[in-house]
Amino acid sequence: MTGEDAHDGIRAPLVLSLALLVAVFASLVTAPTAEGLYGAFLAALMLAIAANDARHYLIPNELTGAAFALALLRAAAFVPDFGAEALLWPIARAVAAALPLLLLMLAYRYWRGRDGLGLGDVKLAAVSGAWLDLATVAAVIELAALLAIGAYVANAALQRKPLRGTAFLPFGLFLAPSIWIGWLGETWYLNWLGGWAG
Repeated sequence: MTGEDAHDGIRAPLVLSLALLVAVFASLVTAPTAEGLYGAFLAALMLAIAANDARHYLIPNELTGAAFALALLRAAAFVPDFGAEALLWPIARAVAAALPLLLLMLAYRYWRGRDGLGLGDVKLAAVSGAWLDLATVAAVIELAALLAIGAYVANAALQRKPLRGTAFLPFGLFLAPSIWIGWLGETWYLNWLGGWAG
């Protein structure tokens, strides 16, 4: 292992730890209630997904499953009187968020003969639907796409490499944090709206 590899091996966990601390703090400040704790756990899961996708180009089912289960637990906790019906909205939104990406994935595979999106990205879109309103989901996916394209263009420019239409990007690296940012924005807005109305 070279000195540069060792330096990178120390820097990555340090950056992740700092990002997690900031995200947990922001979650709890934005919602100093049980909702803030849910947001903090969401932040931890999204950072773990982003880090894994950046390193291995893989979104583990265990992490997306945990994030989805947490969304259902949150829905059941906030409207306990509705019982199982409380779970219908997050599940319906999850399907509505994931279905367009699944169709896009299949259409691209048929058209180009290779994958453009992975199934992990589709599952992560379902997580976004389980957590967020559909308008926020659309904004989150757009934000993630713009960040991914921007990062690719900037990286190619820095390395003086040509842009390639076949470049492989870890979309989960950008989508996962965007989901937490979407939650943060929604929560802040609802709190501000509630404070203003009160």
